[in-house]
Amino acid sequence: MIHALVLSCLCFFPLIDSETENITVSAMEGGSFTLRTGLNEIQSNPVEWRFGSSRTRISKIQAGSIFPDDVTIFRDRLLIERQTGDLTVTNITNEHTGVYELSIDLGLRELPKTFIVTVYAPVPVPVITRYSPQCSSSSSSSSSSGFKSVLLCSVLNVGHVTLSWYKGNSLLSSISVSDLSISLSLPLEVEYQDINTYSCVVNNPVSTQTKHLDIDQLCQTCSDCDHYWSQTTEAVIRLVVSAVVGVAAVAAAVVLVYDIRSRRTELERKTKFIK
Repeated sequence: MIHALVLSCLCFFPLIDSETENITVSAMEGGSFTLRTGLNEIQSNPVEWRFGSSRTRISKIQAGSIFPDDVTIFRDRLLIERQTGDLTVTNITNEHTGVYELSIDLGLRELPKTFIVTVYAPVPVPVITRYSPQCSSSSSSSSSSGFKSVLLCSVLNVGHVTLSWYKGNSLLSSISVSDLSISLSLPLEVEYQDINTYSCVVNNPVSTQTKHLDIDQLCQTCSDCDHYWSQTTEAVIRLVVSAVVGVAAVAAAVVLVYDIRSRRTELERKTKFIK
C-alpha cells in the first residue's frame, strides 16, 4: 500500500531539483533570443517570467492563458509559447541585457531557473593600414627581398571583442577588451614576397569579421619604399629649412636693432662731450 502511494506521488509530481539553474545566453542586437523552460507541457501550473535586479514581472501564464505585463522595453517584443512557457524576445537592443528569472509553481515544489543574457553589437570589419615601411640595411635598392612593413589592424568604437592576426590558420597575436566604445590596433611586421596568407579577425561571442591582407598594396621594392620616404623626407627638410630661415631672419633683425641703438647712444655721448 505504501509503495503504491509513493509511486502515485512520483507520477503526479515530476522529479525536479529545487535549486536554481543558471544559464548563460549571448545574442546580437537586432536579433532575438529564446529562453526555454525545459518542459514539454506546463499544463495548468502558474508560470512567471521576471527581469532585472528589481525582478519586474514581464509575463505570467496561468490555466493556458498568457498575461503579458506592460513593461516598456519589452512592448511588442515578447512571444510566449503557450504549451511550454518558452519566452522569446525579438528586435533586441542592449537594454535587454540582464538577468531573467523563471518560476513555475508545481504546488509542493517550485522550478526556478535564471538566465543571464548579454546582448552584443555586431563587430565592424577591421581596417588594415601601413604604419612604417622600411628596408633592411643589407638589401639593395634593386631588390625587394629586404623590404619589411609594419601593419596595423584597427577597429573603432567596439566593446567585448578580441582582435587577432592570423597566418593561415595559425594565431600570431591577439588582444581582448571588455570595455565599451574603445578603439583597438594590433601591429604585424611582414616582408614583401612573403607568400603566406595573413588575415585580421575581430570577434565577440555572437559575430566575427575578417579582413585579408593584400600584400600587393605594400611597396613592391625597396626603391619604391625609398621613393616614398624621400618625398616625406624632402617635405620635412623644407619645413625645417623654412623654420631655420625664419629664426635667422628674426635674429638678424634683433642684431640690427641692437646695432642701431648702440650707434645712436655712442653718437649722443660724443655730441654731449663736444658741447
